[in-house]
Amino acid sequence: MPLAISVLADRPDLVGSMWAMPNSWPEFMRHDPIGGLFYNNVEARFADYVLIAQDDGGEVVACAYSIPFVLGDDPLPVNGWDFVIRSGLLASLRGEEPDAVSAVEIAVRPDLQGTGLSGQMLAAMRENAGRRGFARLVAPVRPNGKTDPHEPMSSYAFRVRDDGLPVDPWLRVHVRAGGRIEKVAPRSMTIPGTLDEWREWTGLPFDRTGSVVVPKALAPVHCDLEHGVATYVEPNVWVVHRTSVS
Repeated sequence: MPLAISVLADRPDLVGSMWAMPNSWPEFMRHDPIGGLFYNNVEARFADYVLIAQDDGGEVVACAYSIPFVLGDDPLPVNGWDFVIRSGLLASLRGEEPDAVSAVEIAVRPDLQGTGLSGQMLAAMRENAGRRGFARLVAPVRPNGKTDPHEPMSSYAFRVRDDGLPVDPWLRVHVRAGGRIEKVAPRSMTIPGTLDEWREWTGLPFDRTGSVVVPKALAPVHCDLEHGVATYVEPNVWVVHRTSVS
């Protein structure tokens, strides 16, 4: 599908359509306490790192969100998604110069998923990072093809098909685009909640202490009945892309 891809900073008139575009995130994923630090600051602080795609009729069909952050000489962190958002916002608040840029999310309108738009948005995100002087784009990728929450991400992330490409469709998009799977981020995102909140988010009873398998979760959710809380710790996979300034 031919796309017209714009940087949000250049097209602030598209903000309403950007937020209104439906997505397929499971409800519990909308309650990561760190996520709001990014999305609530997108327009004011990170509009140069948000890309919006329109079809030939002008409808918003995909968005790509990224954030500049400070990594320094440190290795890619174990708390991937949460780390880049905290680091990026703190750098912006303090006036620090970021030295890295990370993908945050690529969202494709649900009825158009599987049509190749995610690959186009990934390429545009990488090009945008290069235009802004970054030698690489890193991504704490959520391999949403993982259906067994009990399988360790350390094994799933490196499983390949007969052609040598990852078994996971989203990791496969990254590798085909030239990305390199670096390592697992074992606690990329942490979502705590009361048992009532988890019941509301999932429709599950959360009535016993222990591991609870939640649809679309990449790992089990730990339920603590005695204390009335449950916590989900999501593992992601670090992928590194070189840009045009490498």
